[in-house]
Amino acid sequence: MDDTTDAAAKRDMVGKALLLLDHLAAYPSGVPLSTLSRETGFPLSTCHRLAAALIRDGFATFDEDSKRYSLGLKVFSLAQYVAHRRGFAGSALPALEELTEQTRETSLMSVRSAHNQLYVHHVQGPQQVSVIGTPGGLGPLHCTSMGKVLVAYAPDAERKQLVDDLDLVAKTPHTISDRAAFAGMIDQVREQGYAVADEEHEIGIRALGVPVLSPDGHAVAAVSIAAPSYRMEMARMVDLLPHLRAAAERLSIVLPIATFPGR
Repeated sequence: MDDTTDAAAKRDMVGKALLLLDHLAAYPSGVPLSTLSRETGFPLSTCHRLAAALIRDGFATFDEDSKRYSLGLKVFSLAQYVAHRRGFAGSALPALEELTEQTRETSLMSVRSAHNQLYVHHVQGPQQVSVIGTPGGLGPLHCTSMGKVLVAYAPDAERKQLVDDLDLVAKTPHTISDRAAFAGMIDQVREQGYAVADEEHEIGIRALGVPVLSPDGHAVAAVSIAAPSYRMEMARMVDLLPHLRAAAERLSIVLPIATFPGR
C-alpha cells in the first residue's frame, strides 16, 4: 500500500469512527453493538474494532452488565470546550433565563449545523405543562421557528442552497412541504424579522423565533419561545416578540466574536 492509499484508508476509518459516535449520541442509555452494526452498515468486527479504539481514548464506554456502548466523558469535555469557546455556556444562558422569566414560557437557542439545527440551550418555563428542549440534539430547519430564521438569515448563497435542497419532510399536516411555498415563506421571514411554527414540527406546540445576528447581518444563532398550543394563541405569542428581540440583541453583544463564522 503506497502512502496515498494508506492516508485515504486512515481518513476513511476516522470517518467511520465519527459516524459511530454520531449513532452513539442517539442512545443516552447505551446501545448494543449489533444495533450499531445494523444502523451504520458496518460489519460487527469493524464496529467492535472502532468501539475499542473509542473506549481506549475515552470517547466511548462499555457496560459489562448490559453489554451496551455509550458516549464517554471525553465527548462531554470537548462539548464543554466548544460551548465556552463560542460563548454558549456562560454568556447565553442569562439572556434565556431572563426571556423565560418575562414570558413564562420555555426559551431555546440553536445554531445551524449543515442541513439541521443544533440545540445548544434550553430554559424550561415555570408552567406545570411546558415544552422541553434537548441541548445537543438535532432538529429540522424547514418546520421550526428557529430553523426558519437560520435559513432566512444565512449568507445569500447558503440560503439559496438550503431553500433548494432541504428535505421538506411533512412532520405534521401543517408542515409546508411545497418547495415554492417554502421559498416564499423564507422571503417573508427575512422581511418581517421573525418566524412562527404553528404545529408544523409537533402537533400541539407553537413557537416564535428570531435570529441572533452577526455584525454583517447573518444569523449566527436563533432564539425562540415555545408553548403548548392550547395555552398560547399565536396572536398572543407574537405579542411577546419585543422580549425575544431584546434577548437576541443582548446575545449578539455578549457572544464572543469567535462565534461568528469567518471571524
